[in-house]
Amino acid sequence: MPFPRFYRALGSSGMEAAPETRYGTVVLAGKPNAGKSTLLNAMVGGRIAIVSERPQSTRLPVVGLRTDAGVQLAIVDPPGLLEPHYLLQETMVAEALAVLRTADVVLYLHRLAEGPPPPLESLVPDGLLTGRPVATLLTASDEVPTDRWPTVEPPTFLVSAASGLGLEPVLAWCRDRMPPAPFHYDPDDLSTQPVRFFVEEFVREAAFALLRQELPYAVTARVEEFRESEDPVYVRVTLFVERESQKGMVIGAGGATIRALGSTARQRVEDLLGQRVYVDLWVKVLPGWRKSPKFLRDLGFSIPTSRDS
Repeated sequence: MPFPRFYRALGSSGMEAAPETRYGTVVLAGKPNAGKSTLLNAMVGGRIAIVSERPQSTRLPVVGLRTDAGVQLAIVDPPGLLEPHYLLQETMVAEALAVLRTADVVLYLHRLAEGPPPPLESLVPDGLLTGRPVATLLTASDEVPTDRWPTVEPPTFLVSAASGLGLEPVLAWCRDRMPPAPFHYDPDDLSTQPVRFFVEEFVREAAFALLRQELPYAVTARVEEFRESEDPVYVRVTLFVERESQKGMVIGAGGATIRALGSTARQRVEDLLGQRVYVDLWVKVLPGWRKSPKFLRDLGFSIPTSRDS
């Protein structure tokens, strides 16, 4: 297969395990902009999760894999835990809570510069964390003078994804709590998700980087065509917006903005795949898609049962 690092699951029963083999799920939790996506990239050693200074850029869980020391970790970066104001945000919170229910361990992220973190239990339904080991990660510690660092000990860690500070102790803490099990994926795999998912994510990342004000929040992306046998790989992506005026802003004068979006996304996809890629972007208006159960379902989101109408 052209992109084996994303696709080589070992089957429903996994690989026959040596006695020391362990496998489990690590879920990153926290409010928006706590540094979850940056940490995921650092933990797996590859830039798979989109990163933005703007909060709420993660809409669907991103799964990365790290395999070493006889342990395979499936590390999940879900949307941030927020107070939802419309249906898309409700689906984001529902996704975050759903993956927390699958966790073998939970890493609770909170920016060090923002002071003591509120209890994670205050951000999730009662009982959801029962029986799950939780570590608190004080993130972006490199942005705070060392003389202001608190004294911590496990299960609290000072970390910096940028410098790598604290990552190895956190990984060791996670490995020690993984149950004995066979590996579920090839040790060389980087993620459990298909390349198309990451193409859509990187197009959205470009939107968050290049579009102004609230416009990126009204944009989503869907791969319509993927011809991986061509050189360059051909990918056709539709960008959905909510209003006709937004379509004009995404295209830009003389098509300048959409060309910049395509160029930025192309560079990210090429870095990931290690080969040339042509990203062909189109824009379509999907009125009120962020608040429509039908449109959200068509775009691949799972609608909370109470709102599935």
